[in-house]
Parts: sequence; C-alpha cells; structure tokens
Amino acid sequence: MDAVQELPDKELLSRHAQGDEHAFGELVRRHRERMWAVAIRVLGDPEEASDALQDAFLSAFRGAHRFRGEAQVSTWLHRIVINACHDRMRRKMVRPAIPTDDVNLDVLSNERYKGTTPDPTSRTDAALDVHAALERLPTEQRLALVLVDMLGYRVDEAAAILEIAAGTVKSRCARGRARLLPYLAHLRNPEPPQDVTSPRGGGRKS
Repeated sequence: MDAVQELPDKELLSRHAQGDEHAFGELVRRHRERMWAVAIRVLGDPEEASDALQDAFLSAFRGAHRFRGEAQVSTWLHRIVINACHDRMRRKMVRPAIPTDDVNLDVLSNERYKGTTPDPTSRTDAALDVHAALERLPTEQRLALVLVDMLGYRVDEAAAILEIAAGTVKSRCARGRARLLPYLAHLRNPEPPQDVTSPRGGGRKS
C-alpha cells in the first residue's frame, strides 16, 4: 500500500470511505491549520472555534461517501467548517457534546491535535475591535469578508466554499467593508501619542 503521505486528497478521501484507517488522519494533518484559521476568524472564541472544528471533521468523517469530486477536497472541507461555524453562530450557545462512541475519532481527539495549530488572532485591543465590528455584520457578509480579506482566499475560491457566485462574494465584501468602516476608522488613523515631556503635554523642562 502506498504511504498515505504521498496520496492526493481525493484518493485519501476515497480510501477513508472504503475503510482505510489512516487516510482520514492524513487529511486532518494537512488541512486542520487552515480550517482552524477559518473557524477562529469567524467565531473569535477559541473554545467555540475548537468545537466547530470538531463538528466539521466529524461531519467529514461520516460523510466522506457523499463526496462526488465536483470540487477540491480542501474546498469541501472548508465548506463544512463554514457551515459548522454558521450553525454555532445561529444557535448563540454551546450545545452539550454528542457522544461519538460509534466512530473511531482518535485522530481528532488526541493530544497532538489539541492546541497545536497556532491561533491566528491576537488578543490585542485592535484584534478585539475587529472581531466586535465583524459581529455587527450580517452573517453572509461576515463570512465573505473573513475568507477574502482576512484569510486571503481568491474571490473564486471563496465563492466555491460558500457555494455562491463570485459576483455575490464581491458585493457582500463591498457592503461589509462599507459597514465596517465607521467602527474601524480609528485603527487606520490612530491618534498620535501625547508628548508628555513637552510643556504642552504637562511635563517639565529640564
């Protein structure tokens, strides 16, 4: 058997659907960091993002047989994590975890998986301001902006993930940017720090 590390994504997903015990773990290894970046940017909360990512990989694990190959596997996986995030945003609360004893999900729950992917957000005031502003947007605009402006996907890639036309992605991004501007203008033009050493700043001359 070929080493799973050498196989393309579609072959890995096909082998997983046929019962290969190692194929899905390789898919997780390849794509978890990028999918985590999507989840944390959309949800802003590491715990919520981690739960959404677990939901997404569980859905992919169970639904691999439904993959028809019309899109790239990476696009399919990102679509699943976007949907998982959307579900959590819609519910506005964390639901109790559903037992998964019927599936072998060691690849998702082991210590190597937990906490190893870097958190792309920084708990700075600016990052918190950006996320607070994003929360003011309609969900469809927020998802488009996260993919295109924050994560650098091309418009056509975002369109494939969201299953909408490229023109729709562009218009959602444009409307979202316009709505964000009043909330984030202070980040673009920050006030200069006051010179506390000058007489005008209240300091004393030496």
